[in-house]
Amino acid sequence: MSAASALQTAIFARLSGDAALTALVGASGITDRRLAEPASPLVVIAGIESIDHSTATEAGEAHVVTLEAWSEAAGHRQAQAIAAAIRAALHDAPLALAGHRLVLILHRDTRLRRDGKSRFHRAEMRFRAVTEPDV
Repeated sequence: MSAASALQTAIFARLSGDAALTALVGASGITDRRLAEPASPLVVIAGIESIDHSTATEAGEAHVVTLEAWSEAAGHRQAQAIAAAIRAALHDAPLALAGHRLVLILHRDTRLRRDGKSRFHRAEMRFRAVTEPDV
């Protein structure tokens, strides 16, 4: 399993098992794909960008993980609450990755906005993660 795939699996498990987050979005409110008919509220693991982060002696990868919190509620308040729960669950979390070791996962930024084509409000969050092969 690639480091990005292992990271995505661990993030999904962490978010799905977080009581504060599932209280906000429901048990099926976390996904890794956009749904044709999205339910709201919803958390989407929107993407992972990976680059080589090896040193002369150690292999590794750096990842930018993008998560989206979607809400139909008026205003940004619900999207902000979901984003806060995601940050609390993931920032500096000790995630277990199959075949890899997580060095760090840190929140980088969050951008809130109303989706222009729909009634949804969205919080787009980015996390920086660094992984090494488990040897």
